[in-house]
Amino acid sequence: MLFLVVTILTFVLMECVTWLTHKYVMHGFMWYFHEDHHQPRYNHVFERNDVFFIIFAIPSILLFYFGLEGGLNYRFFIGLGILFYGIAYFLIHDVLIHQRFKWFKKTKNKYLVSLRKAHKVHHKHLGKEHGECFGMLWVPLKYFKV
Repeated sequence: MLFLVVTILTFVLMECVTWLTHKYVMHGFMWYFHEDHHQPRYNHVFERNDVFFIIFAIPSILLFYFGLEGGLNYRFFIGLGILFYGIAYFLIHDVLIHQRFKWFKKTKNKYLVSLRKAHKVHHKHLGKEHGECFGMLWVPLKYFKV
């Protein structure tokens, strides 16, 4: 039971980590890697921005490794929470929002439509300044309105 709580808590906390990383790292000193993601009609399969998948995977992989040291321990489940968040991020951000894969094109789900609206607002700024809506799963209530 404790390991389930650790996994879920890590998943939830990853939204905070994502928000902070997106605002202060991706729109800060690592803008070089994130900039192409803000360009309209980017026509390549991969973006420089995809480097962040690797950056976020490294702690998860290390936590899996050290979480098996001396038997299964809490570090493994922190790594699992990060992995689950990464999967959710891929499905929400890359598949649903940016439609890099055409899997969920016609959703009418109010929450998912609101996520897309909030992210569109984020992308209306082509530069690294004046951004808003830096998270992925938390959507301000104003985007639920029609």
